[in-house]
Amino acid sequence: MKKHFKRWNLPESRIYLAIILFFVLILFQFDYWIGGMALALFLVLVLYDWRIIGQRKEEWNSYLENLSEDMDWAAKNAVLSIPMPLVVIGSEGIITWYNPQFRQLMEGKKLLDRSIQEFIPQFPISKLKDEQEGTINELNFNERWYRLLWSTARTDSINPKDKVIYLVYWLDITEDHHIKTLYQAKKVVFAHIVVDNYDEVISHTESIKRPAVLAEIESRIARWAKEINAGWLKHDHEKYLVVMEEQELENTRQKKFQVLDNIRDISLGNKIPVTLSIGVGQGAETPALAFSSALSALELALGRGGDQAVVKQGTKLFFYGGRSQGVEKRTKVKSRVIANALRELIEHSAEVFIMSHEGPDLDSIGASLGIYRCARFAGKNAYIVLDKSNAAVDALIKKLQEKEIYKGLFIRIDDALNRINKDTLLIVVDTHRPSFTESPELLDKAERIVVFDHHRRSAESIDNAILSYLEPFASSASELITEVVQYFDDRIRIEPLEADALLAGITTDTKNFIFKTGVRTYEAASYLRRAGADPTAVRQLFQDDMDTFASRSETVRKAQMIKPGIAISQCPPNTPNAQLVAAQAADSLLNIKGITASIVLCSTAEGIMISGRSLGSINMQVILEKLGGGGHLTMAGTQLDDISMEEARQRVTDAINEYLKEGDS
Repeated sequence: MKKHFKRWNLPESRIYLAIILFFVLILFQFDYWIGGMALALFLVLVLYDWRIIGQRKEEWNSYLENLSEDMDWAAKNAVLSIPMPLVVIGSEGIITWYNPQFRQLMEGKKLLDRSIQEFIPQFPISKLKDEQEGTINELNFNERWYRLLWSTARTDSINPKDKVIYLVYWLDITEDHHIKTLYQAKKVVFAHIVVDNYDEVISHTESIKRPAVLAEIESRIARWAKEINAGWLKHDHEKYLVVMEEQELENTRQKKFQVLDNIRDISLGNKIPVTLSIGVGQGAETPALAFSSALSALELALGRGGDQAVVKQGTKLFFYGGRSQGVEKRTKVKSRVIANALRELIEHSAEVFIMSHEGPDLDSIGASLGIYRCARFAGKNAYIVLDKSNAAVDALIKKLQEKEIYKGLFIRIDDALNRINKDTLLIVVDTHRPSFTESPELLDKAERIVVFDHHRRSAESIDNAILSYLEPFASSASELITEVVQYFDDRIRIEPLEADALLAGITTDTKNFIFKTGVRTYEAASYLRRAGADPTAVRQLFQDDMDTFASRSETVRKAQMIKPGIAISQCPPNTPNAQLVAAQAADSLLNIKGITASIVLCSTAEGIMISGRSLGSINMQVILEKLGGGGHLTMAGTQLDDISMEEARQRVTDAINEYLKEGDS
């Protein structure tokens, strides 16, 4: 090309012409006639040079054009002969061109000037607009899988919609997809199984019938393992390990872990139904991680009260079962160990902060006062973190503020955040969910955390606590703390007002010793009575004003039955102390014949608050967990933000329907 350039473009000719013109002008100095002849000859040379250069420029342009056509032909030939489907579409998804392979893919349909989404609705045209080029890993069409590769090009079209086109290549990856799917289906999954009420079942079964019950438990687990083509091993009298493929786990999940019901149906002389807790680890990269994940899931299943399966899939958790009331199996040995550990932690701390859930109730304040008394007995300053009171605890807090010994008992969140340091012990009571606490920021700053809670373990939990006592079989946090106080030190003496608060906490969560009331509950109440708790004073903490009573009555009156045995209502607009009214109304509805579960909604400045109650046949925790809440089988709650009352009511209805559907399947 360089050779052609030198031959056709002679810029030095202009230099020669300039030199000739110079000499022509000199000739004019000697002879005008000769100079004129020379000038005429010069003009002929200029004309000739202009014509020749123009002609050669045309030849050069023609050469370049022919070269461009040759290159266009090569590019077109490459596109036409590419061995995979290719389609060219405009910015709105209109097909402008496609190759024979794409025509074959589309079974010979007429495609030009029609939207690609008309034939392939799932085609992601919006993704193409967002990026110049890229890959869509998997797209299913006509029972085959494709990986889409695309690039963007610009045209000279006047129409703005046609200025950008996309070249989309379709790479068939069906075989790769099948291999990947098969690999995923064959991955190893571990399931840890525990007969969670083994000791209780054995102790309540006649000795002559125990072998038959134990044999039936093992037989049904073995039968289930055989049905899912799994290997199984009994490695303790109540513990099993099952190894299965992931595809079998999916079948088991679709059947809602039917083995839970099969085991619960055992009736061979056992007075207590047998229940299992199952922990499954799914989707882990290695067998070691899968094994560890399954153990973590089992711990969560046990912490939620048992009789359920928990599948841990990465950071996601899925729950199955958990519909029966757990059997109490706490031991006083554990309470004694926890109390001793707590005392050691308090003694090695500079000061103690006590925090509960946002929106305190009598149970949380009572439990906080029990911890406060332990800290003061150990000679440490202790403070209850509280920004604002509410109608449920106003009467108790007023009594505390009237007594000189409780001066400075409460500390605001901002002050606590400024004072907390590495030597501060933060004790969380009546919740184990960070987002539910009075101040999640305080949790983040604390280096030493202790957790006491009686709620069934949630997927969200405080996972960096140095001491945790989560006991879902306890009636209340106040019951747990009362036991801890007894074993903290034989010489400890709680104040009568503290005993009142603890007894009020137990009374609140048991609904006057009706729900979740066990032997240990009465033992705790008996201890508090001996410590000076006054039932009359406790009763006064529950008294309402006339407005609250009227609002509660109106809420109960407007209740509707949305399903057999399930009532729903909502507090009147602008109800004072709406959250308290909703909880009380939900309790009151259970006193009506034919109602076994109740849900009451109320509107507050923070959002829509929901209180749920049940007599036990409906698991209120499972229902409200679907809405981000938690609690117990018989009592739970949640909060919905940025939503209207009508939308919240519909979401509650949907959650109930989903729960009932799961129970039927």
